[in-house]
Amino acid sequence: MKKTILNLFALALLASCQTAVNEEKSTAVGSEGWLAGTSEEKFEEVAHQLGGFSKAMVEVSYRYSELYWAGMDENWGYAEHQVEHMIEAIEDGLKRRPVRAESAESFMKESLPAMEELIKKENKEEFIKGFRALTSACNACHAKEGESYIMIREPEIRTSPVRF
Repeated sequence: MKKTILNLFALALLASCQTAVNEEKSTAVGSEGWLAGTSEEKFEEVAHQLGGFSKAMVEVSYRYSELYWAGMDENWGYAEHQVEHMIEAIEDGLKRRPVRAESAESFMKESLPAMEELIKKENKEEFIKGFRALTSACNACHAKEGESYIMIREPEIRTSPVRF
């Protein structure tokens, strides 16, 4: 009988501890407490703030333009830097939207590595040809996703203050 009472007491204690663990305090964090809710709700909000693939494409667009101007300036270190960050931005976007991976595969495994190799040659004429091939690959990827209305062209206006 004593064992049964002790076992019941132990089970009741365990259940109350489990309930305490499951009842999470909701503490707002961030500037002025904008991030509120349970941990799960906060993670959902952060995921929403990061967005899907479109926010990654905003960064890729910036890096694409900077890559172009780096090549025009023959600033090969800066060009290499841009390709590295394009790869990172796309990889991050693919983590959030893995459904895009199939369309991006040749771009990631062929187009960007080809651009990296061209940059190593430090030849502006070859860079321009390679950049045009990269642009075509961008547009091909968009077409694979059914978004051929997103047409990429070589930058015409330089918006960055970075110069070599």
